[in-house]
Amino acid sequence: MELTRLTKVTTALKANALELAILTGHLLLYPSGIVSERPEVAADTAPGTGAGAGRPVVLLHGFVDNRSVFVLLRRALARHGRHPVESLNYSPLTCDLRAAAELLGRHVEEVCARTGRSEVDLVGHSLGGLIARYYVQRLGGDARVRTLVMLGTPHAGTTAIAWVGAHPLIRQMRPGSEVLRELAEPAPGCRTRCVSFWSDLDQVMVPVETARLDHPDLRVHNVQVSGIGHLALPVHPTVAAGICEALDVDEPGATPEAEPGAASVA
Repeated sequence: MELTRLTKVTTALKANALELAILTGHLLLYPSGIVSERPEVAADTAPGTGAGAGRPVVLLHGFVDNRSVFVLLRRALARHGRHPVESLNYSPLTCDLRAAAELLGRHVEEVCARTGRSEVDLVGHSLGGLIARYYVQRLGGDARVRTLVMLGTPHAGTTAIAWVGAHPLIRQMRPGSEVLRELAEPAPGCRTRCVSFWSDLDQVMVPVETARLDHPDLRVHNVQVSGIGHLALPVHPTVAAGICEALDVDEPGATPEAEPGAASVA
């Protein structure tokens, strides 16, 4: 019993130390991600290794963040043969998740027109995952999105960071919000495959299980990650490998056995 408790404490301390290191690094990189990136044109001859290597990947950051959070994940996806990979910055002044979802929809249409592809894959961190899910479920985005990967996303709402609860986006991420009630409504025929990564040490998701997606109409695979916190999800190499694996599941009828399972990075 005592050894188990000591192991848990040690794991939590390591996770907190990693979160602090990642936060420090991200603060240094943050200015580089303020300006939106230049659009990338995909070449039909670009090499790819995965089943869905030809589909563009669009990355969507979380609350008060920007595209700089995905520096390491972009490299991992590029090494895996995914091309093009690009990020969408939405304004820090955004006050409605639904407006950000509409912006995402316009961006996806632009990416498809520019690359000549009919579908994309989406990866969203935290609030970004919720925005992407709203686009897929409520705005017809399932016609464009083959796979949606969400990292530490408050599907059932989070009670953390109450001190900034006055911000409209934070209120929309609270349990019982109007947006979350909309997302809980039936979504028959939704074609997008959803993969949700959640961590048992995520201190922004309260309770941590809120980052699990449970919806009777959605094709969902939940992946539990152990030993890291919220900020590490879009950065850690183990999670990046899981994301690449999730995006490689290309068949509409793929079974959970073909998809990534729980991962421990403790």
